[in-house]
Amino acid sequence: MHPYEHLTLFPVGLILALWLIGTHALMLAKPAMVQGFLKKFPRDVIFGQVLLGIGLAWFWLLVAPDHWGILSSLAMDLGEFNGAKPILRVLVPVSLFLVAISVRDFLAVRALGVVGLMVASPLLESAFLKDPSSRLLVPLYAYALLTASMFWVGMPYLFRDAVTWATANQKRWTLLSLAGLGYGVATLVCAFAFWRGY
Repeated sequence: MHPYEHLTLFPVGLILALWLIGTHALMLAKPAMVQGFLKKFPRDVIFGQVLLGIGLAWFWLLVAPDHWGILSSLAMDLGEFNGAKPILRVLVPVSLFLVAISVRDFLAVRALGVVGLMVASPLLESAFLKDPSSRLLVPLYAYALLTASMFWVGMPYLFRDAVTWATANQKRWTLLSLAGLGYGVATLVCAFAFWRGY
């Protein structure tokens, strides 16, 4: 079994809940700081290079060679695409280097999209075929993250547009922050009330 298949709903739901509560509480407590960060983020090259490194390193571990010890622990079966693994092992580091040195516009957003795509899989695996219907809070978030991440990779200017829309009005910002905080609290309550043992 792949390590993702060993993930259980309770700890993954707890981590997701704490992430949502922490980030959205910060959005409420320090709106000017968070808004300033989000406005600068799309063109932050250093952030982009770091996030891209994390995302592509994570992907490389999924196609890593067998018998490399801990580096092979996340390697997964790609079915009929297993033959492409040796090519991907070379292409991933090469593309990381080329993208990091040549792409400047919206690199951080594209890289965030890559990380988002990688994060969605363990979230989905933790809730797969579990009994409590409240588990759907986790895959709903994962599918929203997948959708947003694909747009961030392909059309990164949409992230900038979304930030502009969200920060244009303080009431709108507060409502979005409260919605995210509420989702996090609901996830936390469900984790402790229904997801122990799953």
